[in-house]
Amino acid sequence: MTQHPSENGLDPALRRLIAVLLLGGIMGILDGSMAAVAIDALRHTFHSSLATISWVSTGYLLALTVTIPVTAWAVDRMGARRLWLAGLVLFLIGSVASGLSPGIGSLIVFRVVQGIGAGILDPLMLTLLARAAGPARVGRVMGVMGVAGSSGPVLGPVLGGMILQYLDWRWMFLVNVPIVVAAFALSRRILPPDAAAGRTVTPLDVLGVALVGPGVAAGVLALSESAQRGTFAAWPVLLSLTAAVVLLGGYAVHALRRRSAPPLIELRMFASRAFSASVGTGALSGLATFASLFLIPLYYQQVRGHGVFAAGLLLAPLGVGSAISMPLSGRLSDRFGSRVPVRIGAGIALLSSIGFGRLTADTNHAWLAVLAFALGFGLGSVGAPTIGSLYRTLPPAQVAQGSSVLYMLNQLGASIGIALVALIVQNAASPLTGFRTAYWWIVAALTVTLLVSPLIPGRPAPAGSPAGLREAK
Repeated sequence: MTQHPSENGLDPALRRLIAVLLLGGIMGILDGSMAAVAIDALRHTFHSSLATISWVSTGYLLALTVTIPVTAWAVDRMGARRLWLAGLVLFLIGSVASGLSPGIGSLIVFRVVQGIGAGILDPLMLTLLARAAGPARVGRVMGVMGVAGSSGPVLGPVLGGMILQYLDWRWMFLVNVPIVVAAFALSRRILPPDAAAGRTVTPLDVLGVALVGPGVAAGVLALSESAQRGTFAAWPVLLSLTAAVVLLGGYAVHALRRRSAPPLIELRMFASRAFSASVGTGALSGLATFASLFLIPLYYQQVRGHGVFAAGLLLAPLGVGSAISMPLSGRLSDRFGSRVPVRIGAGIALLSSIGFGRLTADTNHAWLAVLAFALGFGLGSVGAPTIGSLYRTLPPAQVAQGSSVLYMLNQLGASIGIALVALIVQNAASPLTGFRTAYWWIVAALTVTLLVSPLIPGRPAPAGSPAGLREAK
């Protein structure tokens, strides 16, 4: 895991590692976008409200989010290789159980199991690759990852649409089985063995887990409840919001106390403007990306009357734009710093979202494809540089926890984005009105991203200089 890319290209061992890790992580990416195009079909299959069906995606993302910080601790206790293999097994179990679910309640529960597996795999993938690449090339490696990662918005909707068009919905989850089995077999061969035992392992912050997990879940539950009831004033909504504030506030007090063992999430990292700007941008990017993956297929199905397969194909330009921009922006961030690519990408995504907010029921399909491509290109230009920025501003000892925080907030933003737009669409006078209103909230999120982008680090520090947290200045 200590090999670094050569000057003229990525080290062959690193290329193999990227391929194996992406094979293991790709199904989690595909599942998110496949579930997005299935929302309307599942709503009719199970005769449930849009807010309830949204928990097929939201429950998965929430479970993934609350698992991430525990993964950072578990790496030292179990070892990266063993933990990676355990995550694959758990994701496989969740996939099979989801595919065999008899109803919407059990489907949501088993999607949570899948989310726990993905919560192990996804941040561990980032940590392993960042350590292997080193700070000087992390943007480039994350860009290469992004090409494959962006296949989710390209292939997921198409694959999901094909399955829903010609097969039972259960195959959206059962299709994972051969891919995860192959990833398990290759990971056993390619991933290096874990270091010998004897390292100092810090105790798990059990109280932190008990406060953060339910606190985050309560906050997103409040949004879902408000979508079902059409108001924030209902007592279940207010109760969930109160629980979220109390639990997360309690964690802040707990984490900032003087203590012998580190907390689950070290809040003092947020004292760095660079770190705070990076993870905040990651959260807003997750909100905009997953809200769009949720909204655009609904527009094509509910407003334009297309089937799920056509809706999946029409969503593909978003993924193509992201796949093109991520490696390009990753290379630029290694050379010139992350600030400029993030600002350009956020600006492009903002203009595209304004266009989506002005759509009509008969907007030209070519213009829709241009808007989706531009949105994907812009969001991809934000993603890879943001990850690179984080790894260049943290000392090596904090990379694992920093990557966990980044990924956790990215997925939390995704969960909030899906719940928020489901709330808006559910209570709108018409699907088109809901779609347009929801996109103005995405415009607001991208505007905030643009405003905080000056805090993203500029040019990388020279090789050999302290990464530190000073790079924010």
